[in-house]
Amino acid sequence: MNIKNPANIGQGKKYYILTYGCQMNVRDSETMAGLLDAMGYTESPSLEESDLIVFNTCSVRHSAENKVYGKLGEVAGLKRRKPDLLVAWGVAWLSCRK
Repeated sequence: MNIKNPANIGQGKKYYILTYGCQMNVRDSETMAGLLDAMGYTESPSLEESDLIVFNTCSVRHSAENKVYGKLGEVAGLKRRKPDLLVAWGVAWLSCRK
């Protein structure tokens, strides 16, 4: 891996973004997808085929956060089968910055 060139970091790897919350979260997920694409990752059609799973949720709506906790159980099983799987949890903030 060439750290000096972030475009190589995700080469040959796939990501999957799970978005919970409002339109702002959807926009933030689109931004994250663009950044991951620029790093060489490609979007995965499913959780199972992913090398990186990103949870993007709302910090205001607790129902969105609660849905993530439920999905984490499913991802935990996947992580046990794929130890190199990366799992990230983000809370919307990109669209909130001024």
